[in-house]
Amino acid sequence: MTKPLFRDDAYLREATATVRDITSEGGIVLDQSLFYPTSGGQPGDSGVLTWAGASLDIATTVKGEGGDIVLLPAEPAPLPAIGQVVQQKLNWDRRHRHMRVHTALHLLSVVIPLPVTGGSIAADKGRLDFDMTDAPEDKEALENDLNRLIACHMAVTTEWITDAELDAQPDLVKTMSVQPPRGSGQIRLVRIGLGQETADLQPCGGTHVGNTAEIGRVRLGKIEKKGRQNRRVYLHLE
Repeated sequence: MTKPLFRDDAYLREATATVRDITSEGGIVLDQSLFYPTSGGQPGDSGVLTWAGASLDIATTVKGEGGDIVLLPAEPAPLPAIGQVVQQKLNWDRRHRHMRVHTALHLLSVVIPLPVTGGSIAADKGRLDFDMTDAPEDKEALENDLNRLIACHMAVTTEWITDAELDAQPDLVKTMSVQPPRGSGQIRLVRIGLGQETADLQPCGGTHVGNTAEIGRVRLGKIEKKGRQNRRVYLHLE
């Protein structure tokens, strides 16, 4: 199992690691990873590995078996040997944009308090699908509400609860199609705000900014009808 460094510190940009395995497809498995693997609608991280005078561009990162995180090279090239110590360097600008979009989408689920049926994240925009029969009457008002929340400079923190504790609070889960991963005994929650001033609290394994002020202003884009009771709402960084 790869230790996910990003889980404890989403702002860590460089770190050493040891190559633990090379997959049959040429993916690189490290003992600890800065790189977030594609999951929960958030794309896998990209960046560079360097070692002993060599370097390798990493195009994306995916989940492997048994909790492994697999780094996929951008093109065929010599790979580090198993046991080799390497330096990881994250494509930080891309990752930070993912963090900004992901945190903004959590707040979008606050201003549109309906069940979420899907979502995705990119470096400049994201979207959530809602169980929504009719489109919102006033998109501008929603956008203003969202930007007011962002401007509140709320801290974004993480905490852990047990499976049983989550079962006792089913309203924490906003997504209809994806349930939090179980089996490890603990589930990670992302909280926006503190104490009585909490704006959002929900299970999430993704990376987020440390304060909503980092998101900056956002703009709501088009709202598409995706089925009889499904509306797709786009959000753009400005």
